[in-house]
Amino acid sequence: MSFQNPVFIPGPTNMPEELRKAVDMPTLDHRSPLFAAILHPALDGVKAVLKSQTAEVFVFPGTGTGGWETAISNTLSAGDAVLAARNGMFSHRWIDLCQRHGLDVQVIEAGWGAGLPADRYEEILAADTGHRIKAVLATHNETATGVVSDIAAIRRAMDAAGHPALLLVDGVSSIGSMDFRMDDWGVDIAVTGSQKGFMLPAGLAIVAFSPRAMQAVEGATLHRTYFDIRDMARGYAAGGYPYTPAVGLLNGLKMATGMLLDEGLDNVFARHHRIAEGVRRAVHAWGLELCADSPDLWSDTVSAIRMPEGVDANRFVAHAVERYGVAFGTGLGELAGKVFRIGHLGRMTDVMALSGIATAEMVMADLGMDIALGSGVAAAQAHYRLDPATTTRKEAA
Repeated sequence: MSFQNPVFIPGPTNMPEELRKAVDMPTLDHRSPLFAAILHPALDGVKAVLKSQTAEVFVFPGTGTGGWETAISNTLSAGDAVLAARNGMFSHRWIDLCQRHGLDVQVIEAGWGAGLPADRYEEILAADTGHRIKAVLATHNETATGVVSDIAAIRRAMDAAGHPALLLVDGVSSIGSMDFRMDDWGVDIAVTGSQKGFMLPAGLAIVAFSPRAMQAVEGATLHRTYFDIRDMARGYAAGGYPYTPAVGLLNGLKMATGMLLDEGLDNVFARHHRIAEGVRRAVHAWGLELCADSPDLWSDTVSAIRMPEGVDANRFVAHAVERYGVAFGTGLGELAGKVFRIGHLGRMTDVMALSGIATAEMVMADLGMDIALGSGVAAAQAHYRLDPATTTRKEAA
């Protein structure tokens, strides 16, 4: 690997130099007013990125997995029924975490490449007349497959079924990079992390609770200590933490949210879409296909690209590292060896994306694949040269 090359994994993402410097700070007393001046702007910044007026944000030393555990342990009790769809590795892992906590998870099996089936959610919730299901899990952007799902449709399905379950959403690889409307979509808990759209190192689990989710906390009986948001809320009220915080990362989060808001969220989302569309056009120029079943499911943060029959995607990823010092994402779970992934989120530009596309072409040529060098680069260039105002979302290549 070369530290001079950008990474094209779907997280951790490339760090802007100013954020790297913000994280690299002298030690300060985390019980002093100096820390409160870092903490509260960071929390307010996350709330703004989530487009929420009412959420309470909690930031734990951890990762998205810790955020999942925070969500369920603070709102559910052993034996509670949970409804979830499995359409990739990360939705699978959240289901596994729930099962390990003694929850009764009803799983909707979706294909690895499919979106979340809102109609099935509605059907199952409508049949649950006793309201035994206490929470619905939804993965907004399935990082393993490059599939984005319609969270607003899941909320509409819940409302149509007249069901009071909480809506818990994994936005780890979407929040900060793609539009996320916590209030408008009726999301009760949103989970993300520092290492993707916020462009920071891994180390912060970021969780936002709606007022309705906050009401569920006192009645929940799953064991929690480290992830107890009640302790965290009391610490916040005093300007601190219930234990030692990751001060440098929080300082980075304060700056990262400021950078996103200064750029303008709509501009951030448009930039991600433009870069992703260039990658998709390159993929089609190569004669390859995306894992996502249809264009409406294409993710603007990660593209999972299917390799031709007989080509080992793991070999592709290994060769890119060994020969060119560039990291692409491997296939996970059912897709291991079948896809490679190009992450195009966080600190990413058109020019950076072109370097990843060009490298992918060289790797494919080295492996003897039928590829015309420059074909994908030219397709992406043609798109990136367009006036961004003339491009439309999810256009087909």
